[in-house]
Amino acid sequence: MKAFTLAAAAATLLSLAAPASAQFAKAEDAIKYRQSALFVMSQHFGRIGAMASGRTPFDAKVAADNAEVVASMAKLPWAAFGAGTDKGGNTKANPEIWTEQGKFKEANEKLMAETAKLAAAAKTGNLDAVKTAFTARPPVARPATTSTELGNN
Repeated sequence: MKAFTLAAAAATLLSLAAPASAQFAKAEDAIKYRQSALFVMSQHFGRIGAMASGRTPFDAKVAADNAEVVASMAKLPWAAFGAGTDKGGNTKANPEIWTEQGKFKEANEKLMAETAKLAAAAKTGNLDAVKTAFTARPPVARPATTSTELGNN
């Protein structure tokens, strides 16, 4: 039941990703959206990281479920980094996101590719494969702090 609920939630969120930029009436709405997506992603990364580092016992199913959520969530926040969302609300995003958009786009594409690799590695049920994929992810995906926006990790 839990797996079905996670899959349904991920599918719902993915269906909302395409029209996300049209959904934001205010910059604050976009900021909350991206912070929420990044927060959920960091929570699931943290669970995988705890297993990869040996802080918690490895459970292949839990790792695979969490990696799948991460891979799905990695597609969501980018629409919420539109023009005018660099100020207002409680944003902590680096200004370079808007001044160096090419680098930002490259970083989010790499994040999506690496999280897909993490999900594939987790599906194998092999802890070493999970460790390798987990350590290969870009710094933006590392839940090193409680920050929920890019650039403060």
